[in-house]
Amino acid sequence: MSVKEATKAAPAPAPTAPEPPRPAKGKRAWDEAPRWQIYLPLGIYLVFTLIPFYWILLFALRPAGSTSLVPWPMTFDHFEKVWTERSFGTYFTNSVLVGVATLVMTTLVALAGGYALARFDFKIKRAFMLGLLCSQFVPGALLLVPLFEIFAELQMINSLGSVILAETVFQLPLSMILISNFIKNVPYSLEEAAWVDGCNRMTAFRIVVLPLLRPGLIAVGSFAFVHSWNHFLFALMFLNNQDKQTIPVGLNTLMSADSVDLGALAAGGIIAAVPVVIVFAFIQKWLITGFSAGAVKG
Repeated sequence: MSVKEATKAAPAPAPTAPEPPRPAKGKRAWDEAPRWQIYLPLGIYLVFTLIPFYWILLFALRPAGSTSLVPWPMTFDHFEKVWTERSFGTYFTNSVLVGVATLVMTTLVALAGGYALARFDFKIKRAFMLGLLCSQFVPGALLLVPLFEIFAELQMINSLGSVILAETVFQLPLSMILISNFIKNVPYSLEEAAWVDGCNRMTAFRIVVLPLLRPGLIAVGSFAFVHSWNHFLFALMFLNNQDKQTIPVGLNTLMSADSVDLGALAAGGIIAAVPVVIVFAFIQKWLITGFSAGAVKG
């Protein structure tokens, strides 16, 4: 058979499917989606998110007895009432003290423990890590009675120190895990190079490692602050006097079995939310970086 006849006898190649159009260089596939497919669900979600906040502002800023859907004429009587008559100035100060102290203690202890978990090997390391993880499944309500007995023996009932200590203990497991994972992402060779240059372990950690842990420390500290700021149970159980209570307990005092002062309650809620919003507005970049870096194994 000649070459020409063999070519005619060979089956024709199957048609190939056309390749899908590729996005332009530097663009991703979802960048080609119409803008309305992105903005419409985001807009719906934003509306459902902002309506409760607007409702709180409406009750806090409109006069008592008004049924208007627009806070006009605007009044700040509810804020003045909760700040002076309902002792929210004292509650606010106590919450700041508890939040800042919890932030500092949690960050320092988690930093030391996280470094030990990341850089050292010991026999019970796996069991210790498992214990840290399992402790997250224990609700704080189950430990209220033993904690109350311990603090009563230490004469710490009705003291802000009892709330600070309890909040720090409950924040430490997750904080240590996050910090240890973050430290694992820092190359060990950087510390070794500092040792070669004459630094001891503490100096190498302070000069080389600690500056690289800023996002992780901010994430852990902010999480501890917000949790202690919003936590209601420990402050309710361990603090008896009104001048020792925090904002969550103060908000609870605005509600009674007979009536609820909606204007004062809304004003108190705004006072409680503003510091947290301000903190997150300034640290959101570091917070996202810290949690994303601490959530993976280095």
